[in-house]
Amino acid sequence: MDLETIKALVQVISQSDIEELELETEGTHLRIRRATVERPVAVNGKAAAPAEVPARAAVEIPRESAEDGVAGPGEIVVSAPMVGTFYRAPAPDAPPYVEVGDAVEPGQPLCIIEAMKLMNEIEAETRGRVRKILAANAQPVEYGQPLFILEPL
Repeated sequence: MDLETIKALVQVISQSDIEELELETEGTHLRIRRATVERPVAVNGKAAAPAEVPARAAVEIPRESAEDGVAGPGEIVVSAPMVGTFYRAPAPDAPPYVEVGDAVEPGQPLCIIEAMKLMNEIEAETRGRVRKILAANAQPVEYGQPLFILEPL
């Protein structure tokens, strides 16, 4: 499955009521999940400011071969679900969400991608161990760019 096909699928989902799409073809497993947005709650009759909400929009693609030189057999590539700035930690003075060798569970934050002044937490979709961190902190990332390599646990 090529990047253009994945981009087209993301666009179709973003313009529809589909919450999640899962597709398996030619040894590639693709899951695209719409980011969930919580609405602000009124406090004392006044609308609260919108909160930064974690986005569960990472695309994880298990690789069956090392053809691209990034992932080994059976490893999982966590790719950027959007264009933005990659941050390894929730704040400049905070420790990174994950380090190489850390075990991660589904729903655990891996990083933040800032897009249009919104902080989008990218969460792990599967259980695994961080084998490589491919993006540099505070640097721009492209849609579909590999961010992490996870070894399934």
